[in-house]
Amino acid sequence: QLQASGGGSVQAGESLRLSCAASGRLSVSFMGWFRQAPGKEREFVAAIRWNGGTTYYADSAKGRFTISKDNAKKLVYLQMSGLKPEDTAVYYCATSNGITSSVYMIRMYKDWGQGTQVTVSS
Repeated sequence: QLQASGGGSVQAGESLRLSCAASGRLSVSFMGWFRQAPGKEREFVAAIRWNGGTTYYADSAKGRFTISKDNAKKLVYLQMSGLKPEDTAVYYCATSNGITSSVYMIRMYKDWGQGTQVTVSS
């Protein structure tokens, strides 16, 4: 199971750190963060290879967001800086056992957390 936390309401330009805690046995290739804004489809934000640490980002996240992990604690983080109103969404963490080329594909992620709301006001 995955439990996302850390969302909140902030002003544009501020930062937030999201956390995703995994419980139980964790044997995955990637841990990812996705988001879904009202009226929009869920989209890829960032992912990290669970064994190794290679990171992947959507263009919208590059330079502003950083994904990291703590394997021992089974935690994944999403540090978000320079937040913009368009970052407002529910953020979800998820796991994938797919291959590298599929890291951006939402359909490859099978287990999902419940989501945490991020609201950025201008």
